[in-house]
Formats: sequence, structure tokens, C-alpha cells
Amino acid sequence: MPISAKTKICLIIGDPIEHSLSPLIHNAAYKALGIEEKFVFVAARVKIENLAFVVKAVRVMGIRGLTCTMPHKVKIVKYLDKIDEIAKEIGAVNTVVNENGKLKGYNTDWIGAKEAIKKVTKIRGKKVGIIGAGGAARAIAFAMKKEGAQIKIFNRDLKEAKKLAKKYECSFGSFENLDELKDFDIIINATPLGMGPYKNISPVKKEIFSEKHVVLDSVYIPFKTKMLKEAEEKGAKIIPGIEMLLYQAVPQFTLYTKRKPPIEAMRKAVEEFFKNEKEI
Repeated sequence: MPISAKTKICLIIGDPIEHSLSPLIHNAAYKALGIEEKFVFVAARVKIENLAFVVKAVRVMGIRGLTCTMPHKVKIVKYLDKIDEIAKEIGAVNTVVNENGKLKGYNTDWIGAKEAIKKVTKIRGKKVGIIGAGGAARAIAFAMKKEGAQIKIFNRDLKEAKKLAKKYECSFGSFENLDELKDFDIIINATPLGMGPYKNISPVKKEIFSEKHVVLDSVYIPFKTKMLKEAEEKGAKIIPGIEMLLYQAVPQFTLYTKRKPPIEAMRKAVEEFFKNEKEI
């Protein structure tokens, strides 16, 4: 990769971060467009208590783009100069663009969730159960509401579930109410359950799933989480989290580079990765 002193840095931060495929996706896109000397995408593990220091570094080092994953999507908001109207409505930012030291936050997660689901089924009028109430859940709830779905938020912390439900004028419940998902059309996991130390955990019992369900997991490592495997075994249509990741990366790429993304090259990079069944 012909990196030089002119190369602009794009950075993803999270805790953990080692599982992230964003560097793979974006760098493959740079290569496909022949702009790998202009941009490089890297990752850094950042503890939540150090977030303010990272934002300062983005400004002083001229880092072009800052991608935020868990647990930074909500906390990052207070450190930015401007927030896109949709990101403001969602209350979470996953994409920060640096224009001459001024940082503007956007949210592309909602686009990722919407496009991934619409490839498989229509959303309008469907009953959608969202598990979780964090940054990812906020974006997904916004997308589902915008598309005309009936939503219910399920979360371990009932207070957070209630807060998100109030925002989108929908119902809410605790993890003890997850059996209700049997009567829903679309089930979405927006928690870390299924990845890393939680990879052998599914938030939903296998017997809940049936052929009537469409199931999306925002977790994308492994390719098929325990939840997706069990849903598939029961006849449900499943959407691996990598679809959401890819579709959120498309507008993000344009925000950082001002170029149209080579979607097929991005998808091919991901397919090659999973073909080798690598673990991060």
C-alpha cells in the first residue's frame, strides 16, 4: 500500500475492536478505486474514559474520518461541533467527518439495518422486536419507525427500554418478556450477545423461532451467531450482521472520501474473509 505523508487517516474506535471488519472493507474499496495512496483505514481499541483524548487527537492530527462502534456511539455526541439531523434524532453517532478541525457526526447504522432487511422482506406494517436499547438499537428503532413498522423494545435494563420506547412511541419489555417474539414478524438483536465472550449465548430461546420470522443479528463475528443458527434450523429467514455492516459502510465511505463506493469490491473482501473461516 503506497502510504505517504499525504495519506489521510480514517480510524475506527471501540472496546473491543479486534473483531472489526471495517478496515478490511474500506481498504479494499480504496484499492478498487485506486486511491489507496490517498486514504488508509485503521483501528484502535479505546476505553470509554479515554474518548475525549481521541477526539482531541482527531482534531490536532487531521484524522479525516472517525468511525465509532460499541461503546462510543452515544458518548461521542457531546464532543462534536455539529450533528446531522438524523443522528441528532437517533441520539447516536457512528460516523464523524473532520473538515478542517470541525467535527460533524452522522449515523449510517440505520441505513445499514433498513437496507439489509429490505433485501429480504418489506418492513411497513410488520411487528418488529428489537433486543437492546444502546446505540445500535437507537439507529435500528429509527429505521423501523421510519419504514412504518410496529416496534417493541426489549432490554435487560427496563429503564433504558422505556426511554427508547417513549422516543419512538412504541411498547417495551424486559428480557423476561422475550417469549412474546413468537408472535412478531422481524426479530433483531442489537446487543453484544453472540460475539466474543458471549458467542455461545443467544438472547432468544430456540423454540421461539419459526418459518414466519425474519431474524437479523447486528453481531457479524461469527458470520452466523448462535441466534442465527438456531433461527435457521427452525425455518426462519436469517440476515447475518455483515449485511448491516456493509450497507452502513456504503454512505460512510462517501462521507469520508466524497466518492461513490465500489460495493462489489467491499462485499468480495468480506466473502474472502469468511471463506477462510477466520476468527478474530
